[in-house]
Amino acid sequence: MDQTGWALAWVILVFVTDVTVRILAIIIVPRNRRPTAAMAWLLAIYFIPIIGVLLFLLIGNPRLPRKRRKKQQQINDYIRTTSHGLDLGTLRPDPPQWFAQLVRLNRNLGAMPLSGENAATIISGYQDSIDEMAAAIRQATTYVHAEFYILQCDDTTAGFFDALEDAVKRGVVVRVLLDHWANRGKPFYAQTCRRLDAMGATWQLMLPVQPLRGKYQRPDLRNHRKLLVVDGHTAFMGSQNVTDSTYNLRKNIKRGLHWVDMMARLEGPVVASVNAVFLSDWYSETDEIVEGIELFQVHTGSGDLDCQVIPSGPGFEFQNNLKLFMTLLFSAREKIIIVSPYFVPDEGLLLAIQTACQRGVHVELFVSEEGDQAMVYHAQRSYYEALLRGGVKIWMYKKPFILHSKSMSIDDEVAVIGSSNMDMRSFGLNLEISLLVRGEDFVSQLRAVEDEYRALSRELTLEEWQQQPLRSTVLDNLARLTSALQ
Repeated sequence: MDQTGWALAWVILVFVTDVTVRILAIIIVPRNRRPTAAMAWLLAIYFIPIIGVLLFLLIGNPRLPRKRRKKQQQINDYIRTTSHGLDLGTLRPDPPQWFAQLVRLNRNLGAMPLSGENAATIISGYQDSIDEMAAAIRQATTYVHAEFYILQCDDTTAGFFDALEDAVKRGVVVRVLLDHWANRGKPFYAQTCRRLDAMGATWQLMLPVQPLRGKYQRPDLRNHRKLLVVDGHTAFMGSQNVTDSTYNLRKNIKRGLHWVDMMARLEGPVVASVNAVFLSDWYSETDEIVEGIELFQVHTGSGDLDCQVIPSGPGFEFQNNLKLFMTLLFSAREKIIIVSPYFVPDEGLLLAIQTACQRGVHVELFVSEEGDQAMVYHAQRSYYEALLRGGVKIWMYKKPFILHSKSMSIDDEVAVIGSSNMDMRSFGLNLEISLLVRGEDFVSQLRAVEDEYRALSRELTLEEWQQQPLRSTVLDNLARLTSALQ
């Protein structure tokens, strides 16, 4: 075959391969995938075929390995059986009809029961929450369970690690979980691992990406939970990682960025549910069933709050947190206040917010004036005009602070806090933990924090937004397309 013949053969081969890839993409990509995500992947494959196909093969599957999902199902079945019929505290009287339905939904999806007689205190100071967690650890007599997306031993968290070390010396069992991908490459990662080893803590990486050790799943499927349990009596959960407010990253320090977070200290039967999430993750990572701890050994609290823990993530069949938020948005009658650092709603969530405004519900959204992640920041901005036109009041927390808290308050009786952002990643790719609370006392605490945020924010108006330069609009819209790549 002459040179011309070889060239023609290559052209035919490339053409046939290209057509085959496109046809297969149309067949494979949309299957069991949201239309927006499917369309985004198809656009990527059609316009940048080689890169698009490689990315799809690498991160196109939004589910954990089958073995991990099977473990989660076993855990859920065990939790439902173990907690069935238990007295989990006296519940508050006269709940709204929709609240009972929401609790049932959460129970069906995430297995955790509703419990009464709980106490919850919101901690909005960054160092305050670390110090309070350290103080609780110093009171431990039996065990400490710590699970954080990012865990770094630095000057800010020194007291926390000292408390863990002292607990081990007292004979307290300390179990620690930290996310592998989120911590690898961080300035104090190696130091933190050495410190945990030296103190004698039992620790494990969450969702490790270590193919040479036979441990691999989609790299950006992460465990984003933040929680601490002490002796089964006290728990902490919320948005804050255990690290300096700059995350010790040079780029953050150079820009003067500091994170603002919110944690809740919990006492009462709900602590057992938080502990169940930890023990579930511990079993998933280690295959160890912790002996000597009753999964639902209930301790009565000093408050009267009704609480339910909602775990979510790719280990579950459904998007538990998204369904929780959607139900709350459609149930609100007077007021909705959302705090989310990364707000990239899907079509349904955006529609629910717009519908709430049209029903006469007062809706406020707190976001950061400055973003730490460019793509998410611009994707978030692409929704501002629709939100403003719909009647949402947008507050922008003034830079150089990153408002990292995550919460939603509904009317004056119900609220949610936790680790879950209101974006595609938290809905489909991250393991998250959320806490549903019914009780005016807790909502009033949250309202006080919201007032603090409002005083440190500026309101974004539609008139101001319409002055945005064209280049920003283009970037925002392009980032919006990529947000659906799941």
